[in-house]
Amino acid sequence: MRPAFRNAYFNLSLSLNPNPTKLTLPPFSLHAFPTFSTSLQPTFRTFRLTTETFRPTRTCCSYSPMADGEAHAPPTSFPSLEKQFEVFRVQLEDSGSLRERIRAVVMEIESTTRLIHANLLLVHQSRPTPELLEKAKAQVGVLKELYNRLAVVLSECPGQYYRYHGDWRSETQTVVSLLAFMHWLETGTLLMHSEAEEMLGLNNSEFVLDIEDYLVGICFMSNELPRYVVNQVTAGDYDCPRKVLKFLTDLHAAFRMLNLRNDFLRKKFDGMKYDLRRVEEVYYDVKIRGLAVTGDAIGERGIEGQS
Repeated sequence: MRPAFRNAYFNLSLSLNPNPTKLTLPPFSLHAFPTFSTSLQPTFRTFRLTTETFRPTRTCCSYSPMADGEAHAPPTSFPSLEKQFEVFRVQLEDSGSLRERIRAVVMEIESTTRLIHANLLLVHQSRPTPELLEKAKAQVGVLKELYNRLAVVLSECPGQYYRYHGDWRSETQTVVSLLAFMHWLETGTLLMHSEAEEMLGLNNSEFVLDIEDYLVGICFMSNELPRYVVNQVTAGDYDCPRKVLKFLTDLHAAFRMLNLRNDFLRKKFDGMKYDLRRVEEVYYDVKIRGLAVTGDAIGERGIEGQS
């Protein structure tokens, strides 16, 4: 029965489609012909394998956008990058050598500052002040020469003052404090900013005394005054607390005019009020004990000095 059924089916197909090359099979359901569906299953499996075998593959003549992009890619920028970093290397080496020269001069400034400080420390031991001041003032000329050398080194890079300013900032603040203390011991007044610049030879437009360095140095100087007052009272100079108290009060009031930020200068200024408080305590103690010189006594001393 199966061969007869198959022959009848193909004869009917040929009658409907005489051209065998354009043969089209009508849709049918495999469930309607269970015996025929089992015979066609190997055919469908074979066709599934053949479609995988004829999957399109890339040949040597196929078009590839990535390959075309690589062919027209711009040349690498490594030479220009290398040239740029070569310039950076030269600049950093020049800056490093210049910084070493600056530090060499700063080390000499620090050494000279230690000598001045050593001489001024003897003031607290009630030694003769004029002799000590002469020894300390002898080093001021050395400081002026060193700062001139520093200005010459810095002139090689104009406009770069604040780039290297940190290399001598701390030493300059210490120098200002010592100069201000010497000036106060001689005159009883504050060393002005212009006077400090003149003593150090920093009147050049390219190399000046920074204002914050000057102010920090003045704050450092105020730290020496309470100790000086205590030692002078111990040595019998009971009028010293009154003079120092007046000086510190005026100086503290002058600093109050500045709008200081929350930085190192503000911290040093906050320490000045503690110096003022210590001097006030010494002055009150001396006055309560009846050791302070009154106004009449001061006037009498001034008349005796004039006569």
